[in-house]
Amino acid sequence: MNRASLKIFIKKRILFYSSKNISVHLFTFVLELSQNGLVFIQKRMKTEEGKNKLEAIINKVDKTGVATKGLVEELKELRVIAKKEEDPLVTKVLRLMYEYLEENEAFDVEGQYDEDEEGNEYPIEVEDDENLSYLLNLLLRADHKINREEIKDYRSALKRALY
Repeated sequence: MNRASLKIFIKKRILFYSSKNISVHLFTFVLELSQNGLVFIQKRMKTEEGKNKLEAIINKVDKTGVATKGLVEELKELRVIAKKEEDPLVTKVLRLMYEYLEENEAFDVEGQYDEDEEGNEYPIEVEDDENLSYLLNLLLRADHKINREEIKDYRSALKRALY
């Protein structure tokens, strides 16, 4: 894909989202310069609606913790928004999060790991509220490479715990 066709593609995408009455907050395009020129790798879109909803959930969890009234319903609503944004990792993690919360009424998932000198990994013990808040904050910047890796770790831990 050359620069001219990339500009046309970007304009078409922005027009598409504008015509669907979706408030576009952020487009991140990852490009790679290869022998053939610019190569389009991936895009991430975040709507203002999704960002605001996630920030509101984070604020509630920071104030009242895992016991936040209506948390599961809000995560389900956020998942619907994530589906519209076409981010399968975020969509899956949100579903696993609310299933875990429904089943356990806590968020004691061992999703964060540390490594010792020999390369052995062991889970870091974190309070439920901090653990949930940390994962929600990772989702806020889910397009960041390191955050995506940590989100994948949580996804794996949630799957192990649930299934």
